Amino acid sequence: MDTQKPIVMMTKQVVPEGKKSFRISKEGRFIFLCLLPAILFVSVFTYYPLVRGIIMSFQNYTLFDLMNIQFIGLDNFVNVLTSPDFPRVAMNSFYWVFFSLVFQLLFGFMLALLMRKKFRGRGIYQAFVFFPWAMSGFLIGLIWRWMFNAQFGVINDLLLKTGLIDAPISFLADGTWAMAAVIIANIWYGVAFFAIMILAALQSIPEELYEAAAMDGAGRIQQFWRVTLPYIMPTMLVTILLRVIWILNFPDIIYAMTNGAPAGSTHIFATYMIDKVIFGQDYGQASAVGVIIVVILMLFTIFYVKATKVEKGGDF
Repeated sequence: MDTQKPIVMMTKQVVPEGKKSFRISKEGRFIFLCLLPAILFVSVFTYYPLVRGIIMSFQNYTLFDLMNIQFIGLDNFVNVLTSPDFPRVAMNSFYWVFFSLVFQLLFGFMLALLMRKKFRGRGIYQAFVFFPWAMSGFLIGLIWRWMFNAQFGVINDLLLKTGLIDAPISFLADGTWAMAAVIIANIWYGVAFFAIMILAALQSIPEELYEAAAMDGAGRIQQFWRVTLPYIMPTMLVTILLRVIWILNFPDIIYAMTNGAPAGSTHIFATYMIDKVIFGQDYGQASAVGVIIVVILMLFTIFYVKATKVEKGGDF
């Protein structure tokens, strides 16, 4: 029996030009699912608060008047920038960042140079040096608050016994001394980070470079300027940028030691923002201060990257 099988014509579906279908491959879907938890986490805990804070900075958002939350334009920024406290807060923030950064870098560099050479007990010594960085900034502030206490603090006791002062100094009750005290505590706290980063950079320098420099007649000082410093410069530039950002956003020590006192003389931007929330209940102005901090750090970062050419490893 002659049976004829039906001829099936296989036609290729033609996609109109300009209307290419978008399909995610199996590997692409797997990668997306793997990244989804991280994307959700960053979106919820980083970008949503950031966007919400920016929106609140343009609103009349106080806990005393929750039924009257509305957009008020730039009023919060005007109120913050024209406040009589703002110039002092800005100058304190500059002193806080500048002096903390300079002395942290200086002492951190010295410690890293000392720890680079092998000696007996170096591991224990490094542990003691790095230990402060593992502690809470708020706890560090409480410890230094006790040390600077006018009646039974160890700082006054040492100064009296060495004859440098005749009477105890109320470090945390005087505006000038209080700002110096919180900066000293922050310097002590941040030295470890610079020491860690610079030591890691120093240990990555090949010994052959020093041997070649010595064969060319370079002394210790010339080796430092010609070999050590250029080699660790990229690490130092990145570390300095990170520290500037962290120090300006670091209210823990000041909040634990003085809480901005006396009379607001130790407020920086970060503590001033917290003060607006806790005591003023004004989330709108607090958000405006937060946006000002972000703008300052963005402008500084752009200028710093352009000036130091950090993206090229500091190759001036």
